[in-house]
Amino acid sequence: MKNFSDDDFELREIQKLEGHTGKVLGIAWREDTGVWGSQAIFASWSDDKTIRIWEENFSGFFVLKTVLEASCIVRSCSWSREFNLLAAAYSDATTAIWKKVGVHTYEHVYTLKGHENEVRSVSWNRDGQFLATCGGDKSVWIWEVLPGNEFDCTKVLEGHTEDVKIVQWDEKILFSGSSDNTIKVWEETRFVNGDWRCIQTLDKSDREHTSAVLCLSLSKERRRMVSCCDDLTIKIWKNCDEDHSIELWSHACTLSGYHDTTIFTVDWLRDKLRHIDYDHPDPEIFASAGADDAIRVFIEDKDNEAGGLSFKQLLKKEKAHEANINSIKWYSGDKRRMASASDDGTVKIWEFVCPWPAGPRDPS
Repeated sequence: MKNFSDDDFELREIQKLEGHTGKVLGIAWREDTGVWGSQAIFASWSDDKTIRIWEENFSGFFVLKTVLEASCIVRSCSWSREFNLLAAAYSDATTAIWKKVGVHTYEHVYTLKGHENEVRSVSWNRDGQFLATCGGDKSVWIWEVLPGNEFDCTKVLEGHTEDVKIVQWDEKILFSGSSDNTIKVWEETRFVNGDWRCIQTLDKSDREHTSAVLCLSLSKERRRMVSCCDDLTIKIWKNCDEDHSIELWSHACTLSGYHDTTIFTVDWLRDKLRHIDYDHPDPEIFASAGADDAIRVFIEDKDNEAGGLSFKQLLKKEKAHEANINSIKWYSGDKRRMASASDDGTVKIWEFVCPWPAGPRDPS
């Protein structure tokens, strides 16, 4: 790395949000907010059976705007980039679809049913036409948005041998991580609309995780992916398909020895540190957190003498919360911020301080 040192970086707490009466299990930023001068919005959810919608005010602090009541524990939420929809995965095997119908008003417009066990994760594709859900029944469901707030299940993906913990879209590719220690890559077949196939399983041949895959995140250019696991390791995967015709992934490196307890969450910073220099690109950054109450930030090691892709710990925020950290999510926007959710019932907003300010981000 040139022109800066590790001492130039800091993770600074700027706000602690209280209100949930149980463990806060996750947060999700609404991606079409917080750009070009608009106020950022995010959702937090909890085992207190509520979803809380927070909105940034003109002073840069977040205030509670809406509380959505659920009938059971909320496991995951995902914002659609279109249609003003929020999907919420419930522990009773259903997924609720909430629609924004007013300035701070949301209406429960549909319930997706079909899973035989609790829904663990939900994820919209980029254009908001499809929603993926997964759960304890070892399956992944693909739902299509229809006119009139209707939904149709177009495919049930089966292949995992244990419960599926996480689903994540990348354009038209879908990733799923499971308690069977694998990550599967799914693609809609080009010649049969609505049919899907597993094009790759990241397992033994790719230096697999040895326990449940709990979280994964893609880099901005979608050429790298980070995953974390109950085996106390973080793995970096790289897309090895140069012509972009087929999404194939291979293991790049494994980080171990940093966490001595379960790693629940990882997230890639989808923002450049400064303007892109194609001859000397800036290193990439991601963060991790888990049961040790600390947030770690890792940076690509450009000075790695061994060659190949590698990362090193850039900073560690000790005692970031008073209990397990269940979720961390970067949000670039016009500022570099991170939100974290914890068993201590709070959400914290962090500012990532680095040598160069973040510029306005194109919401597309």
